[in-house]
Amino acid sequence: MDGTLDDPLWQLAKTISGFRQQEPYEGQPATERTEVRILYSRHAVYFGIHCFDSDPSRIIASELRRDVSQDLDDHFEILIDSNHGRRGAYVFQVNPLGTQMDGLIVEEQRDNSSVDFDSGWDGVWTSEARIGADGWTATIEVPFTTLNFTHSKDVLWGVNFKRFVRRKNESDLWRAYRRTFGITKVSEAGDLEGIKDIGSGRLFIVKPYGLARYDKQTGQDPKFPLTGGVDLKYGLTSNLVLNLTGNTDFADTEVDLEPFNITPFKVFIPEKRQFFLENAGVFNFSLGDHDQLFFSRQIGIDPVTGNQVPISGGAKLTGRIGRLELGVMDVDTRSSGPNPYSNFAAIRLKESLWAGSYIGVMGIDKRSGDVLDSFNQTGGVDTRLVFFKDWFVDAHMAGTQSSGSPSGNSDVGASLTYRSNWVEGIVERRKTGPNFNPEVGFVERLDSNETYGDLTFKVRPSIPNVRELQFEGFLLHAPDTTGQVSTQEWQNTFRAEFHNGAYTDDDIVDVFTQRITTPFHIYKSVFIPNGLYHFTRHQLTYGSGQDRKFTYNFFERFGGYYGGTLNEFRIRANYRPIAKFSIAVSETWDRFRLPLPNGNFSVVLASLQGNYSFNRFLTFTSLVQMDTSNAQAVSANLRLRYNYRPDSDLYVIYNVGTQFASIAPSNPPQVRETRFAIKWTYSWQP
Repeated sequence: MDGTLDDPLWQLAKTISGFRQQEPYEGQPATERTEVRILYSRHAVYFGIHCFDSDPSRIIASELRRDVSQDLDDHFEILIDSNHGRRGAYVFQVNPLGTQMDGLIVEEQRDNSSVDFDSGWDGVWTSEARIGADGWTATIEVPFTTLNFTHSKDVLWGVNFKRFVRRKNESDLWRAYRRTFGITKVSEAGDLEGIKDIGSGRLFIVKPYGLARYDKQTGQDPKFPLTGGVDLKYGLTSNLVLNLTGNTDFADTEVDLEPFNITPFKVFIPEKRQFFLENAGVFNFSLGDHDQLFFSRQIGIDPVTGNQVPISGGAKLTGRIGRLELGVMDVDTRSSGPNPYSNFAAIRLKESLWAGSYIGVMGIDKRSGDVLDSFNQTGGVDTRLVFFKDWFVDAHMAGTQSSGSPSGNSDVGASLTYRSNWVEGIVERRKTGPNFNPEVGFVERLDSNETYGDLTFKVRPSIPNVRELQFEGFLLHAPDTTGQVSTQEWQNTFRAEFHNGAYTDDDIVDVFTQRITTPFHIYKSVFIPNGLYHFTRHQLTYGSGQDRKFTYNFFERFGGYYGGTLNEFRIRANYRPIAKFSIAVSETWDRFRLPLPNGNFSVVLASLQGNYSFNRFLTFTSLVQMDTSNAQAVSANLRLRYNYRPDSDLYVIYNVGTQFASIAPSNPPQVRETRFAIKWTYSWQP
C-alpha cells in the first residue's frame, strides 16, 4: 500500500476500465485511460487505481489538507453501496498526493455544495498516491469496520468510480455517466461480487477528548476550563449506527465567514459541527430553497448572538430497516446566559418507494426552562416521486405548536421539476402561515403565499473554448396570506461556462418589490422605514479558469435599493504556488446611498486566509477577517492540526472574534471573545 501497483498481487486482480465522459461530451470514451483493480483480505478491501495521462507534467495536485475540496485538483472517487440498497453509499476521494476526502450519499441526493456527496461523514481508511511517467496511481485500504459491514458470505455491493481531470475539466465515470445523473445516482452503479469468507466488520469506535482553554468574552472575567468528553460510534447492525456524545465540544470547528445581511430576512449559514454533520442527510426535510423543518444550528448556538450554548450530551440513531430509512436524535443543552437549559428531540422516517422516490414523516420536540416558551413541537409529512428519471414531484405539509397554540401555524407546498441536458424547469406553490414557528428549523420568510416558476435553457454551441450557454428566467410572487403585496421578484440571467472552468453569471435585470413592515436595521443608526419599495438591480460575474495556480473571480451588482442605490463589488483571488502553501484574499465593498439620515455609508468585508501543510498530517491554517460594520472590525483564527493517527488529532487554536455567526436578520451586534485552546482526541476500536 505504497501508492504504486508494483506488487504482483495487483496483476492477479481483474481490471475495471471502460470509463465514459460525463463532461464535456456525455457518453463518449474518456480521453485518458483509467484502470481499477480490487483485492480483499479478511478485514479490508483494497483498491488499486491507475490514472493514465498522456502528459503527466500537467497533472494538477495542490491540496494536502484532509476533507478540503479537491475541485482544483485531479482526483478520483470510489463509491461503495455495501448494503446494495441502491439509494445510499459511502464515497472515498483521493488526489495524486494521496489526500483524502470522504462522505455519504443519502437517497441519491447531494448537499448544496460543489461536492458530489455529504462530506460531513469521516471514516477511517488509508491511502497513498504517486505521480509517475505514465500518469498517477493510488492505493486505498478501506476496513470493513469503516463500512460497518458484517456479512461474511454472499457479498453483493454496488460500486462506481469517477475520475476528474482538472486541466481538461473532464469528468469520467464507469457507470451513471449521464450529466443529469453523476456518481450520486447510486441506483445506476455497477455490481461487485466475489468477496467471501471475511471477518466481522462491525463498527465500534470510542473517541475521548481532552481540552485546555483560555476564554474571555467582552465584559466578562476570563475563564480557564479544563475539561473532557467522549464520542462513541457503534454499528447495531450493518444498516444501523448509534452515535453517542458526552460533554460535546466544537473548539476545532472552522469559524464562519462573517456575513453582512442586506436583506430583511434571516441568513442561512451551513452546519459545520461534526456530530451534527454525520448522516445529516437522513434528517433533511426541505421546505423549499434553504428552508428546512430541522436545522441543527438551532441546537447549541444562540441564533442571534452566535454564542455557543454548552451541550451536555446527545444520542443519534441513523440507518435503514428494510425499506424504511430512519433517524432519531436527542440532545441536551445546559443553560448559558440568556439561553435556558433545553432538550431537543427529532425523529425522521422515510419509506422507500421506487427508484429515488419516498414518502416520509418527521417530528421535532423542543423543551426548555423558559417559562414563556417552555415547548415547541413541529411535525410534517413529505414525499418525492420520480417519474421517467427526469420528472420530480415534491410535496410537504407541516405544522407547529407552541405555548398559546396560535392559528396560522402551517406550511404547505408542492413543486414539479424537470431536468434534462438542455432544459431545466420548476413550478412551485407554497403557503406559510404567519405563526408557523419551527424553533429547531429554518424559515426565511413567514406569512407568505408563494408562487414560483423558473426555466433554464442550456445549449452547447460549436464555439471555441465555450462549453455551455444558459439562459434563465424566474418569477416569484409572494403576497402575504391576506393577499397584500409582500415580496415580488423577476429576473433574467445569462451564463456561460468555458472548457477551462471559467464562467460568467450575469443578471441582465433583477426587479424587486418588497414591503417592509418592521423598520429594517441595515447599519449602525440607519433603519429603512416601513413601506412598499420597488427597485431594479443588475449583476456581472466572472470567474477565471480553474486550471491555473492563480485563480480569481469578481462580482459587481448595482442599481436601486429601498429608495436609494447600492453598489456591491466583490473580488476573490487564490494563489497556490506549491502543494504545501496556498493563500486566498477576498474583499466585498458595499456602497449605500439612501435618502435617510446618515444614509450615505460604505461597508467593507475582507478576509485573508493562509494555509501551510508540512505534510498530509500536519497543517496550519489562518484566517483574518475585517468587517467595518462592527465597532471592533478585525477578527482572527489560527489553527494547527496534527493528525497523528487515523481519526485522532491534536489541535492548537487561537481565536479573536466570533466562531459562529448570527443567522438573525438586521445584523445584530456580535459578542467578541478571545480564546486559546489545546484539544486532543484519540480514536480507538475496543
